[in-house]
Amino acid sequence: MTSHGGHEPVFCTIVPPHVLDRLSRHEDPALSGPARRSLERDALERTRRRLTTVIGASPVAPPAGKQAEQPHRTVYDARHGTDLPGTKVRSEGQQPGKDATVNRAYSGLGATFELYLKAYGRDSIDGSGLPLDASVHYDEKYNNAFWNGDQMVFGDGDGEIFLDFTIPVDVIGHELTHGVTQHTANLAYFGQSGALNESVSDVFGSLIKQYTLGQTATEADWLIGAGLLAPRVTGTALRSMKAPGTAYDDDVLGKDPQPATMDGYVSTGSDNGGVHINSGIPNHAFYLAATALGGHAWEKAGQVWYDVLTGGKLKQEADFADFATLTVQAARERFGAGDELQAVKKAWEQVGVRTL
Repeated sequence: MTSHGGHEPVFCTIVPPHVLDRLSRHEDPALSGPARRSLERDALERTRRRLTTVIGASPVAPPAGKQAEQPHRTVYDARHGTDLPGTKVRSEGQQPGKDATVNRAYSGLGATFELYLKAYGRDSIDGSGLPLDASVHYDEKYNNAFWNGDQMVFGDGDGEIFLDFTIPVDVIGHELTHGVTQHTANLAYFGQSGALNESVSDVFGSLIKQYTLGQTATEADWLIGAGLLAPRVTGTALRSMKAPGTAYDDDVLGKDPQPATMDGYVSTGSDNGGVHINSGIPNHAFYLAATALGGHAWEKAGQVWYDVLTGGKLKQEADFADFATLTVQAARERFGAGDELQAVKKAWEQVGVRTL
């Protein structure tokens, strides 16, 4: 996979390290054990990603005989080990089997492929028909899902705090969108550019869910990872784009730390400078723009965000103001000086981000 401009390659997980870190210190080993092992595994995978990435690596060619604008999905079963990809269990076009996790992974890859193709004319995450590979049943009670630069990987969760990571389709869409970002703007994974990297994945993860369900912006729940938290957890999801900071408030997990506006911006050295925390601000801006415009969020607000991500003007170290300014320009270029432009401008004003 290509790493542009000398930046370290990005290893992206859906559950932020601060959540697992808190869990790992719990006195109940049923909670702390899986969290600790998940953190260790993430650290190993992050190192492996850094060491195996070749700068300037050539893109992966689509397999011979693959039709353009058709997905090429392969799902593997890691069988609770960590050797990737594992045993091939379902290929493109094969009927669903008995394993619901395999079936969910397969359909989630398809849902992601479909949104990018139908809404934005993008053929897979690299725009050139990249095969979509996923491994399920990764490790024992692994509390995460990740994109490692080449493929998707899903844990089964510990059953205590997290359930199977293939349950929410937006988790699948979120992680695959890190691949889209990797092949386009390649936003640096630190500070505000890292929070934008995370936010873009939340935005398109949510749009993939809305597209799959046929929902309008008003009908959508704007939650990321609904259905992932086990019944004992007091919360609805990992994050809320509608109301950042309200996704969970739990005696074990603590309170969702996301701010909705720049007034609550968190300066921290952990989590790559708070990439999973401050992403709440651009997330909320997207929610405000999309709901102000109404209808299907992927058609207007989503199109503007997609134009910025793939348009070539977004710098790797872009901050919120850079991104916001580009969305205003993109709205004007695509839709003129009408409602779309006003909705985008106002959304950023409401979260306290200045556009130039």
